[in-house]
Amino acid sequence: MADLTGAVWHKSTRSGGNGGDCVEVAGNLPGIVALRDSKDPGGGTLVFSRAEWAAFLAGVRGGDFDR
Repeated sequence: MADLTGAVWHKSTRSGGNGGDCVEVAGNLPGIVALRDSKDPGGGTLVFSRAEWAAFLAGVRGGDFDR
């Protein structure tokens, strides 16, 4: 399990501004990027390697997940 005690969380620019879809990202940790639901900060957290995160962002930017 990753140590997230030093995580600095930032709300995703893609999160809705109406208090609904709120994803927070911590990218300041060595070797990993962490995600959580801002409405439940004590709940589950997803942790990705930097390479996995970069591949995901490339897919988003490339439209791989567009409906």
